[in-house]
Amino acid sequence: MPTVFRQGATAVITGGASGIGLALAKRCAALGMRVLVADKDPGLLAAIPEGVAAVSVQMDVANPEDWVKIKEKVDSDFGGKLSLLALNAGIGQKSSWSSPSEFHTTMSVNYFGVLHGITTLLPLIKSSGNPTEPSAIVIRGSKQGITNPPGNPAYNASKAAVKSLAEHLSFDLRSSAPSVSVHLLVPGWTWTGLAGGKPGEGRDTEGAAELKASGAWWPEQVVEYLEKMMAEGQFWVLCPDEEVTEEMDRKRMLWGANDAVEGRPPLSRWREEYKGQVAEWMAQVM
Repeated sequence: MPTVFRQGATAVITGGASGIGLALAKRCAALGMRVLVADKDPGLLAAIPEGVAAVSVQMDVANPEDWVKIKEKVDSDFGGKLSLLALNAGIGQKSSWSSPSEFHTTMSVNYFGVLHGITTLLPLIKSSGNPTEPSAIVIRGSKQGITNPPGNPAYNASKAAVKSLAEHLSFDLRSSAPSVSVHLLVPGWTWTGLAGGKPGEGRDTEGAAELKASGAWWPEQVVEYLEKMMAEGQFWVLCPDEEVTEEMDRKRMLWGANDAVEGRPPLSRWREEYKGQVAEWMAQVM
């Protein structure tokens, strides 16, 4: 079956200098793809292992002008061909109801950073894809944008908006660009800089295995799972980890969706009066 992961194909990966983005860049490079790695951190860009990035660009995904520069780079360095667009960059800062600026910052990066990438590079993706050489868009989502746990409303709202955006893009491209697939990557607990690891650390980093939390996946495992799900034509790439199974994720998502169906108060899964019912629900075999 034709795949986007092929020798000679091209990729743009935002947030590509660390974590899952770097693991994806390494995988693409190992397959003979030409990779443009975009990241806001110049230090991380400088530390990318040799041979991974054909092109590296410092950018702020929240800035539309930086996306114009990325398009110019794809035109000049890749001949306008774009096989894989991985919109991976994001932030996870905390938010509170007393600070609207935190909401603006989070939405500008997590949501508009994705939207700018789509609107700027979609024409290249569409023109590059064909039945024998397909193209793909991978959008980084979050389980918090689906199950909506209390504690960080700005982040959850941004990822819920990204989920909706990805769903609509997939629906709209099904007929106008059938050779372009869309995939929502929803990692589980992954050992990256945000989770306690070092930004460039991976499964093969010397000594890293002794430091990694036992319940987390390596970024490389997320990329392997992504590649597998994409090969199966899956839009939803809902990654498990060493503590949360796919069945647990499904139950949590179903419970949250049923708040509206059952007329329960919002976020009932975390309310004390529903604690027993939630425990019974999670214990059921699906």
